[in-house]
Amino acid sequence: MEDEIKFIIDSTKEAMDNALVHLEKKLVNIRAGKASPSMVGSVMVDYYGSPTPLNQVANVNTPDGMTITIQPWEKTLIPEIEKGIHLANIGFNPMNNGESIIINVPPLTEERRGELAKQAKAEAEEAKIGVRNDRKNANNDIKKLDISEDLKANLEIDIQKMTDNHIEKIDAVFAKKEKEIMTV
Repeated sequence: MEDEIKFIIDSTKEAMDNALVHLEKKLVNIRAGKASPSMVGSVMVDYYGSPTPLNQVANVNTPDGMTITIQPWEKTLIPEIEKGIHLANIGFNPMNNGESIIINVPPLTEERRGELAKQAKAEAEEAKIGVRNDRKNANNDIKKLDISEDLKANLEIDIQKMTDNHIEKIDAVFAKKEKEIMTV
């Protein structure tokens, strides 16, 4: 019986931790004003007939806060990379100098910052919903166990504390990202 309880607690904690990790990955893709190689992370390039992530066919660097440079390993890929950037619909206009591709990242407007903050908040809410669903599943599993009502109540309290802890972490991650987005 103790093994079942430990399994429920451990799997719930793992699921809640995964919601937090997933949120952090989603927030990395939300632009915060300065150039980052992750901004072109979703770009796929047609590499000899098969779609390939950009970072597998070129070096992606950010020499300063407003520029992304893409140095392809084969110069013949430059048109394909430009096409991939346009198809990814990430709002950038690539410039080709014959050797590499340069993307000037325009500064964010106040309106766009607000939109990005809303997007980040929506991602945080999704993570909170995931954590609450994990809590509900754990509580349902606890109710099915053949143990005393007192032990069930104590386990539900423990699960609630874990839930509150993860929601606080989600709020902290969101607050940090929101500050990053809104800082000019």
